[in-house]
Amino acid sequence: MRNFGILAAATCLALFSADRGAADGVVVELYTSQGCSSCPPADALLSQLAAREDVIALSLHVDYWDYLGWKDELADPSYTERQRAYARHAGSTMIYTPQMVVGGRDMIVGTKAMVLADHIQRQNAAAKAVDVDLSRRGDRFEIRAQVLGVTPQDMKIQLVRFKNSETVEIRRGENAGKTITYHNVVTSWETIGGWNGKSPLELAAPAEGEAPAVVIVQDGTSGPILAAARLD
Repeated sequence: MRNFGILAAATCLALFSADRGAADGVVVELYTSQGCSSCPPADALLSQLAAREDVIALSLHVDYWDYLGWKDELADPSYTERQRAYARHAGSTMIYTPQMVVGGRDMIVGTKAMVLADHIQRQNAAAKAVDVDLSRRGDRFEIRAQVLGVTPQDMKIQLVRFKNSETVEIRRGENAGKTITYHNVVTSWETIGGWNGKSPLELAAPAEGEAPAVVIVQDGTSGPILAAARLD
């Protein structure tokens, strides 16, 4: 049943081929855990998303399943808090795995491939309110953005670094005995500035190491994502 779900997911997502440049796309955040037996199909689905040019797929490992017997070595409490902030913004007190957040707007079960494809297609077709560009010059990132439509007054500029893949042998807990390769694993997520949109944005940030990066322009830190750009 799980294999069928993964195949259906890949087929469904492939229906919406990318026609945008590789630099931007809809941000899909997967909240997952190595200690969650329901998560491997969602992790496999994210690996399909990671290959798409119209999606910026990010895997955030949470820590609240560690008590089941396996400490997720990729987890960070700040990712758990980010997921909780989305729940509060939506008026909910519940968080779970696997959960995907699409564009900071739509929260769905992380294995619902057809629902996910609908959200990605709709958000890709929507008019952009912000245009953002991310480049690298030596040891710093350069971020430029401009307003294209109506925007909130409290936009946050966030810088994300991630690993393309990480393979883990899980020895205890619900997934004991499995070896899983995770894709686009977030290693840091920080707010590096604010912006009211009244004038074009120009911002620089340290660029340590060679890991890929994503810049995100968001309504606050848990509202809709207005623009994002990826630099591999």
